[in-house]
Order: sequence, then structure tokens, then C-alpha cells
Amino acid sequence: MEHNHTHINTTTTLEIEGMTCANCANGVKKQLEKKGLKNVNVNFATGEARFETDENIIFEEISSAIDKIGYKVLGEKKENRPTLKGLSKLEKTFILSAVLTAPLLLHMFLPNDSFFNNPWFQLALSLPVFIIGLSYFGKSAWGSLKTGVPNMDVLIMMGASAAFIYSLVGTIMYLGTEQMHEYMFFETAATIITLVMLGNVLEHRSVKQTTTAIKELESIKPSFAKMEVNGEIVDVPYDNIMPFDTVIVNTGDKIPVDGIITSGSASIDESMISGESLPVEKEVDDKVISGTILNSGNIKVKAQKVGSQTTLSQIIEMVKDAQQKKPSIQKLGDKVSAIFVPVVVGISIITFLVSYFAFDISASSALMRSIAVLVISCPCAMGLATPTAVMVGIGRAAKNGILIKGGNTLEKFANTKNIVFDKTGTLTTGKFKIKKLNIIDGDKQTVINTLVGLEKHSSHPIAQSIISELADSASKIELNNVKEDKGIGLIGEYDGDVYKAGSYSIAKKLTNEQNHNIYLTKNDVLIATIDIEDDIKSDAHQVIDYFNKSGVETILLSGDKKAKTEAVAKELGIKTVYSEQMPDSKLNMIESLSNKGLTAMVGDGINDAPALAQASVGISLSKATQAAIHSAEIVLLKQDKLESLITAKQLSNHTLKTIKQNLFWAFAYNVVAIPFAAMGFLSPMIAAFAMAFSDTIVIGNSIRLKSKKLS
Repeated sequence: MEHNHTHINTTTTLEIEGMTCANCANGVKKQLEKKGLKNVNVNFATGEARFETDENIIFEEISSAIDKIGYKVLGEKKENRPTLKGLSKLEKTFILSAVLTAPLLLHMFLPNDSFFNNPWFQLALSLPVFIIGLSYFGKSAWGSLKTGVPNMDVLIMMGASAAFIYSLVGTIMYLGTEQMHEYMFFETAATIITLVMLGNVLEHRSVKQTTTAIKELESIKPSFAKMEVNGEIVDVPYDNIMPFDTVIVNTGDKIPVDGIITSGSASIDESMISGESLPVEKEVDDKVISGTILNSGNIKVKAQKVGSQTTLSQIIEMVKDAQQKKPSIQKLGDKVSAIFVPVVVGISIITFLVSYFAFDISASSALMRSIAVLVISCPCAMGLATPTAVMVGIGRAAKNGILIKGGNTLEKFANTKNIVFDKTGTLTTGKFKIKKLNIIDGDKQTVINTLVGLEKHSSHPIAQSIISELADSASKIELNNVKEDKGIGLIGEYDGDVYKAGSYSIAKKLTNEQNHNIYLTKNDVLIATIDIEDDIKSDAHQVIDYFNKSGVETILLSGDKKAKTEAVAKELGIKTVYSEQMPDSKLNMIESLSNKGLTAMVGDGINDAPALAQASVGISLSKATQAAIHSAEIVLLKQDKLESLITAKQLSNHTLKTIKQNLFWAFAYNVVAIPFAAMGFLSPMIAAFAMAFSDTIVIGNSIRLKSKKLS
């Protein structure tokens, strides 16, 4: 790939080939940081490196630095880069190695004078495999040594090289003698390389399964936009839309950009982004969000943010970033991985010296034990234990409309002791129902008929709630000259009478009672008042009950009046209540609770932003604005489904459990396997086979989390 000294954008994602483990990613990260790049995140599983830089850094310098440590930069990440079909380069290389290695294994079952035991035949087959190993593992091993973060490939190359060189030297020294066969371990060198490569093939295929959620999220993005070109409306590819372009959006279309309506009006379903269940009415000068759906109407939108700058794209980027943030439990694995390779090399050398000098074991047997120690040890399993589980956990959450900002958030939420809920819009629906209809003058049926006849002309949520509740019991009447005065109410005529429905402002000359939500007048005489209440979410009981039974203390923290707050708490079974709290007192309360134990806060993400930021885990149910995204660590996109909070907690619990299982396996495997190899119970070939599958067991356990039943 040729580049003409192109400067990179402020935030860049590179695709890098050749990373096979966490230590590989650490080596690349270290190299990029040496180049002065900031906020470097390297994910070996997705083959991506993300970082921030100024425009003075040149692409070729970064590419060259990564090439020097044994990896290849494919270029900047392209959203629509085609997926290659057929066998990968790694798979083709493995097949060639396997074909050459298979005949070498036959010599063990045949007499010394067999053609398969001819040293030149064995050398001819093993040499290409050894060269493949040097090319595939050797470059990476040498690069990792240069960065000071030795990876698993160092151990593989040491083991394979020791077996190959020992065989070559022994064959030359004792050529033509019977003793020569005691030094021929060409099949060991070839088998180590082939089996470890098989492990890598299985690992790469498995790791791909941990990253499928990103693709599913990206499918939400529109593919095309309608634009007017030379008087004709044409479909323009999503990637070709530029800022300040005007796009045309009709009923049923996905809005392709973040922008401002320049003409028309529409009802827009923003639930995919915001979780707001009611369609939002928009008109000229209102903002719209990419990925949302236009339910009814036709609009023109001037693009402000396009492509990767849109809200939807930023949410997808947030999920990618989250998959790379490490939980504190990973620090243990990272510390062990960092010193693992030097320790194993030391154990391998000690194994040879003790076997040969202390126990009088032959040099060839001592060497085979030493090689087995190198090959069976698997720092890779420890490196894979946490990130694979985190990727699956965060990916499964994203598919369920839950954005979790990192493995550290999963770990904290799993260990949460207190969970604090805001009331309005969190435990309550934000939709309204009639609490009391007070008839002051006239009959109830006339009041209901008139109310429905007026309110059907309004798109206000309270008006819609009244219609849905009373429409079935109302007789259909048509009022004339109906007008809506925003913020005050509706006015209309029927059978010579003038009716008004609205706030206290239309009745302030008629009554001193200001505590009702809607007032209905007939010819300026008050005939009815309506009291409205915010309905509790249907799944709020289930959520509170789940946390109470889980041993997590539930707390209601609201700015609403004491009586209303306590009534909601009593109905839901929340024992601890703090009402009439201002934002600063909410902040102090969260800080106090957090000092006693990990505390999660569930709020709307706007007025609760300080408290969400202060909490151990901030959880937002609000619109996916920048305030919500930056304040909260978990964003529940489907606001009307509070039960997704249970899913988030269960996924956090199971992800942490999976990480612990993976780390236990990785540690236990190495603690048991290395002594076995040192004592001569395992040949290098069996050791290579065991090592090749140890990390696939870890990945397999993580993939289980994709479909595991949560409880």
C-alpha cells in the first residue's frame, strides 16, 4: 500500500496484521507511545490500534515503527473495507506446514534404516517448516524483545530452534552412524511450529466471534440519502454526504445525518438512539439525529455532522473503546504475563542443568525436557482471559441496547452494594394518566366528550394520554375553530359555546386552586379540573425486586415532593428515600454512599449529570446526548425498558465470573503443566499440542457468554 506522506487525522484507527496475543498488543502500544501518540488503545483481537496525534506525525513513520517489531500496518481502518473470502494467509501457511510435518511423524514407527529416517529427507521436510516458523513467529518474537515486552513467540522460537539446531549439529557430527538417530528431533521442531500455528488458526476464528456485536450496531446506519441534484432527487451513498449538504427525508426513511431541519415538519421515532418511546414532533430549526426514523412527514435537513462524527457513529466508537478498557482484575494477569517469558526461560535452563548434571540424564533427554517447558507454558491464555470475556460481555450488552463503557465498569457494577434511582422518567414512565376527574358544573359525559374533542388537536404528551384513556368512553363530537396556544391550552367552539382546556392561566380569574393540571371552561365558567399523575413503569416492580433479592440496597433520590416520592417508594418496595433534593445535595448524597461501598446511580443523564459522574457507576436512561454519554458509564438506550438494567447487572456478574474462570484455568494450567514437562512426563510434541489448545479453551469459555442463560 503506497502513501504519499499523508497526514493523519486527530483520531485515527489503523488495521494491523500479525498480533496474536495481549503481549503483542502491549508491544505495539509501547512503540506507538514512543512516537508521541496519545490515548493509544491496541486490540489484538480486532487487529486495531486507535490513538490521537497532531498533524506533524507522518503515516510512514508510524507504519515503519510497527513494521520494525514484526507487524504489518494494512492502513487506516475503513468502515466498508470488504471482508476477504476463502482461506487466510495464516490458514494457508498452516496447511503447508501440516503437509510437510505429517511424514516426519512416521519415522517414529519405522526402523532406523527406513527412508523416512534418512537425515536428508527429514531435513528437507523440516527446513521449510522451520523457515515458516522463523517468518511467522521469529519476526514477532524479535520485535517483542526489542520493545521489552517478550511475548509467547519468544518461547515457541526458542523451543523450535533448540530442537532444530540440536538435530542438525548431531546429524552432522554423527553422520552415517547408528548414534546419529539419537540426535534427530527434526519432527519435534516442525511439530511445535505446526501445532502452535493450528492453535493460532483456531484462536483467530474464535476471537472473531467475540466481536460480532459491532457489526450488528453498524447495520443501524443508513446506506443512502436522498439529495436533489440538478433538479432530480437521487440516492447518494452515506459516505459521500458532506457537511452543509441538504438531504431529503420522507416517511419511513432513516435520517442519515445529524443536522437541522430547513423545511417541513415531522414526527420522528428517536427510540433507537434515545430510548424515548413517544415520537418527537420536529419542525424547522429543530435538530435531528442520524439513525432515527421519520414516522410521518417530509423534511429537508442541512447536515452538520456526517459519517464518523454523528451521534450513532460515536456510540459505536464508544463500544469499541469500551472493549479495550481493562478491569482491575486484569492487572493481575498483565503483571504475570509481563514477567512470564523470562521466568519460563529461566525454568527451562534450570530444567536442562538439573536433569543433565544432577540426575545424570542424557543430553538429548534433558534438552527435550527443557524444550517441553518452553513450549507448554502459555502466557497467551492469561492475556486472553480478560479481554475476550469483556468483548463478549460488552458486545452482548450492546445487542440488547445497553452501552457499557469498559471492562472496569462491568467489574464495578458486578460488585455494586447500593443502587440509587431518580424518580421522574426513571421509575416512572414520563407518560401520564388521569388520577382524578373533578366535575364542577354539568354532566360527566359532556365533560369527557369536550375534553377528547379538544385534546385530539394537540400533540402534547398529556393530551395524548387523556385521549388514550378517555376516547373509548367519549361520544365523537367535532369542535369548530380549534386553536392551540402553546403553553396555555386549546380553544374551540361547539353548538354555540366556547370551550377552553389548559393550564391554570385560563382559570386564574375563576378559582384560587392552583394544584390541578388541566382546567376546562365553558363560556369562561369553570366546569371541570383534571389531576394527572406520572405512571410507574410496568417493569419497575420487577427491577426493584431483583436488586432487593440480590442483596443490593435500593435507594430513591428525587427532587420531587416528599409525599409523591414516598408514595412511589412504598409501592415499589424501596425502603430508603431522599426527597426534595437539589442537584448539589444529590451529589453529596452519592459521595457519602460511595464512601461506604460501590454505588450505582440511575438517572436521566441531564439534570442528574453531576450525580451520575460522582457515582461508582453512572447509569443513564436519557437521550443519548453528549451530556448523557459523558456523565454515565452505562447508557440504556431503550428507556421504556427499565428491565434492561437487570440484564446489565446479570451480564456484569457473568462476565466477571467468566474472567475469574479463565484466569483460574490459565494459572492452574501453567502451574501444573510446567512441572510435568520439567519432570519428563511430556514430550515437546504433546506439550505443543496442549499449549495450542489451552488458549482456545479460554476463548471457548468466553464465547459461551454470548448465548449463556443469564440468571
